[in-house]
Amino acid sequence: MKHPDTTLDRPPAAAPATGPAGPPVSPGPLGRLGLWSARHIRTVLAGWLLAVLALGAFAPQVTTALSGAGWQADGSESVKARQVAEQHFGGNASTALQIVVTADRPVDDPAVRQVLARASALASADPRVSTVVPPQPGATISQDGRTAVLLAGAKASPDDMVRAADDLKGPLNALSGDGVDVHATGASVLWSDFNKANHDAMMKSEIMSWPVTLAILVLAFGSLVAAGLPLLLTLAGLAASAGSLVLIGHLFPVSVWAMNFAMMFALALGIDYALFLVVRFRAARARGRTDAVAETMDTAGKAVLLSGATVLVSLSAVMLVPSPAFRSMAGGIMLAVLFVLAATLTLLPAVLGRLGHRVDALALPRLNAGPHRSARFAAWGERLWRHPLRYGAGALVVLVALAAPVLGLRTAMPSITVVPEDSSARAGYAAVQRAFGPGAPGTLQILLPAQTGTGAGTEAGTGTGALDVARAAARVAATPGIAGVLPAQPAADGSGWSMLQAVPAVDPSSPDLARTVDTLRADLPQEALVGGAAVENLDLQHLLTAKTPLVIGVVMALGFLLLLVALRAPLISALGTAAGLLSTGAAFGVARLVFQDGHGAGLLGFAPQGFLDGWAPVFFFAMIFAIAMDYTVFLLASAKEHYERTGDPREAMVGALAHSGRVIFAAAGVMVAVFFTFALSGPLPPKEMGIVLGVAVLLDATLVRLVLLPVMLRLAGTAAWHTPAWLDRVLPRISFSHD
Repeated sequence: MKHPDTTLDRPPAAAPATGPAGPPVSPGPLGRLGLWSARHIRTVLAGWLLAVLALGAFAPQVTTALSGAGWQADGSESVKARQVAEQHFGGNASTALQIVVTADRPVDDPAVRQVLARASALASADPRVSTVVPPQPGATISQDGRTAVLLAGAKASPDDMVRAADDLKGPLNALSGDGVDVHATGASVLWSDFNKANHDAMMKSEIMSWPVTLAILVLAFGSLVAAGLPLLLTLAGLAASAGSLVLIGHLFPVSVWAMNFAMMFALALGIDYALFLVVRFRAARARGRTDAVAETMDTAGKAVLLSGATVLVSLSAVMLVPSPAFRSMAGGIMLAVLFVLAATLTLLPAVLGRLGHRVDALALPRLNAGPHRSARFAAWGERLWRHPLRYGAGALVVLVALAAPVLGLRTAMPSITVVPEDSSARAGYAAVQRAFGPGAPGTLQILLPAQTGTGAGTEAGTGTGALDVARAAARVAATPGIAGVLPAQPAADGSGWSMLQAVPAVDPSSPDLARTVDTLRADLPQEALVGGAAVENLDLQHLLTAKTPLVIGVVMALGFLLLLVALRAPLISALGTAAGLLSTGAAFGVARLVFQDGHGAGLLGFAPQGFLDGWAPVFFFAMIFAIAMDYTVFLLASAKEHYERTGDPREAMVGALAHSGRVIFAAAGVMVAVFFTFALSGPLPPKEMGIVLGVAVLLDATLVRLVLLPVMLRLAGTAAWHTPAWLDRVLPRISFSHD
């Protein structure tokens, strides 16, 4: 299949103007907003400067103020079990810290006992720790007597326990020496280590992406001034959104990942929107338009507003997943999009109006991007018009072939391997496995109320509490997949609750653990609660699997409705929405080959887990669809503008590619560069994010929006823009033409 020449155009210096100047026309609402911003540039600049300074002052706190936990299924049985354990068992819950002490001699040696005492004192001094339970023979002291585990109970929220892990893991590790190793581990320490590694990777990726981004912008614009405008927009949006997230974090927990994704989207969308507006503004100036700002806002501004709305509604569907981490991540991205959108519609036209022809200052002649209408993309459009089936079928075959592996995709929650080998959580995890067995880090907590039955079919309250707990313990011990059960622990507060701790026979990330948990929940009394950190992961995975079809359906339905309102053309709105599934499917097909099967793992520097992280399908789909609709809006808005002017389907398709193809290609280049930098550093989840999103954008921009969607316009002809009479009476009239 022959692809279009994607080299940025460099037309002759004497290229003719693309159209007559024409008299100014009455601007629409966005045009009037743009003109007001340009005429009141001091007010606009002062307002944004005040907002950036006021909110940006909080931005440096973002990595410490935001939460590190929240990866749970609200209302699930495992979360209820954790809450009971926190309330009635001194914080011996999934968020408790485990302090693992290993020695080259028995732990009852005086020197080792001294280390244990110092570790206990460190943990006890932290106000977020309730009580420190010393090592217990037969439970938290290994059979060889050389490994002991201190349990620091959780007295604070899961997020604050992650912060406690941040503060304690270093001093605890510093106690190591003279044949004794001390490591903090457990779910809270895992999130602490992961957040640290993730933050370092994100910063490294951001530093790597900025030079690449600037180079692509210079190539796209051929002018240092024009290339700097998208970065101005992005920095304003980033500073404001980061500070806002810190303030919101004081009201309710916001995942630190919200800032990571917000940074990424602010950079990518800020550049996209600025590209679209600046290119349109330069074209209007080149035609001698005296109302260039108004024209830019009434045409490209409408497309940007629609694109922003599409991104927001796509991400809002993630709110359907009742998990704090997911909701705060989606909210963080939406907040960044709102700030970038506001800056695009106010700050950017103000600056453009003041710059005027100086937008091309510091031009690099050899890289001059030329007029708004790209001769090369126009030629590509003419080629697609003549041979739609040849190119459309080729693109479709490639996308389907890449999407085919998605049929065997497996998902699960991340394993311990997502944190570095030298991290505290992983070192302690390995020590616990060596001393107590492969399933010990995933010990299950089974909470039994004061009186309970002996089985799923037994009525509650038919026996004494002690007898019921003993029968339940026997039932748990006999369950396949359970290696051992610790003695029952009654609640010290007299509430009547009892806790059984069961050690699985398999690693916590093994698929077999899910079957063991399902068996326990089926066999134990209905009142029993089965929990633990590993079970919380399983419940979250189950929730994500159940919610994924709903999120996908809502995202696509809302995206279609927005396109329908804007374009008033049900056929092309439906085709444009459905086309997004192709690039998404292909991206997840590639993800299966890379992250599940391990192809290219050595090149990217990771060990495959044998599955894709469970949160990827639902969250990445919403992100990919939002980005894909970004390009869809740019292309179809331009096509509608040409169709409104000429009534010619050919001019609509060819003109859309000629006017927006270069912008889509340049914007996609920036996004792909940004996303792929995340695949080169850090823990596995950012690598998954970088590969999945980067591949999706690459395929969507090159094969879907620049090949398949134009082919659909070609094959549909005038039917693509037909509006049924009944729909015409219902929908608002939105024009993308300024003349």
